[in-house]
Formats: sequence, structure tokens, C-alpha cells
Amino acid sequence: MIASLMMYERMQLASSHQRFWSLIRHELDRHGIASPDALSQTADEFSVWLSPELVLSQTCGMPYRLWLHNKVKLVGTPDYGLANCKPGYYRSAIVVRQDDPRQELSAFKDSTFAFNQPFSQSGYAAPYRHTQEQNFWFECKYRSGGHLASALAVAESRADIASLDAVTWRLIQQHEAFSEKLRVLEWTAPTPGLPLITSLKNNEQLIFNAVTTALAKLPQDDRDLLGIKALVNIPADDYLAVATPDLNECHEPPY
Repeated sequence: MIASLMMYERMQLASSHQRFWSLIRHELDRHGIASPDALSQTADEFSVWLSPELVLSQTCGMPYRLWLHNKVKLVGTPDYGLANCKPGYYRSAIVVRQDDPRQELSAFKDSTFAFNQPFSQSGYAAPYRHTQEQNFWFECKYRSGGHLASALAVAESRADIASLDAVTWRLIQQHEAFSEKLRVLEWTAPTPGLPLITSLKNNEQLIFNAVTTALAKLPQDDRDLLGIKALVNIPADDYLAVATPDLNECHEPPY
């Protein structure tokens, strides 16, 4: 058995994630669903998502629609109460340095774009669609490996612009002093947020109920830190309808 909630994991949230998981485990046990004692927060993401022993994890919308949707069950989508987004939806903050004088996105077309992974909806697919509306894409790109690393690269002038999912950007603003060096240039269009998934052998409705009950029992301080307001149902077809860039690097499975 394996479970992981690593998508928004950071040192400041570790205890809250563990308390949330303990409550989820208790509810899963009440439904007769076995689960691991602890979350595997540092495990390789695809080894978790593709495991036949997966109890619960959170994935990104792009891997879900490209490689996972027929290999896992969709449990539900956490709603983080993001501004200008429907429940369970999110968008990307396109950030630049606070002291960069440029005010138009097109002015950055020859600059270095930092991105986490080419299979990231918020870090790659969303900004690709956004820039295509202005008839360009970044030729100079820096693959950072994570949203936090992308933001830091911009703050330290190793890159000029990055696209961060709104939840991560909120966490960076809350916990990272360097965020004061950054500003939001533009926002991308909202898309379905990061869904919770389980293996095909599990009952996704029972797990949805367990997570919902656990969230209601989670202390308010932990709920505030994690930022989760509720668990909502977003149809799989809504995830599959999101456009994927027609670029080779976006379609090559990293496993």
C-alpha cells in the first residue's frame, strides 16, 4: 500500500499533512479500506500514481489526462478557494521580478522562462496556451524541476519569468521572503485543479467520503495552512478537454 500528498508538500505543512492523513486513515479504516501508516512524501511521483497498491495521492491535471486517466480512478478535487476560479479550479500566476520595468508579456518573449516540468499543467501547458494567444512561445527555457525552484530562479535573476500554480504562489508568498522580489504580470485561464486519485481496485466514492469527513475534523489551524476548503467532484471529461501543447517534450512519459 502507498499514499502520498506531495504536490504541495513543504516543511511548513508537513505536520498538517500528517495530521490530515491520520484522520483520513481513520475514516478509511471505518470503511474497511486498508492504508499505510504514513505518507510517502518523497517517493517518485509516477511510481506512486501508477502503483496498483495506490490508496490515495494527488496528481496534476496534465499527467492525468495524458497517461493516468485510464489507469486510476478519480476521487475528487480539493477546492483551495482561489480568487476568480470555480470551486476546485486553479490558474497560474505568471511572475517576473518586482524591479523589471517591462509591463507586457510579449516584451519577455526573448527572455529566459523557468518551468518545473514539461508535463505540468500550471507550469508549462497553461503558459504555453497563454503565450500562443499572443503568437509566441519562449525559445530560451530553463527546466528547474519545481515551482519553488522556478520562482527562486526568477528572484535571483537566473531566469526572467515563470508560471506558478496559484496555490504554490500563495504558499510562496506566505513562507518565502524572496517572494517580495516578485510580482504577478498576468494570470492564465482557470482549469480543473490537482485531483486526488486511487487505484482501479478501490472504491472512489468511499474514499471521497473518507477525505471529506477527515477534512471536516481537521483542526482549523491545519485547514488554514493547507488552504483546502472542501473536496468537490469535477468530471473526468473536464480534465480530458483541457488542451495539451503539441510539443514532443509534453507527450513523452517520464517513466
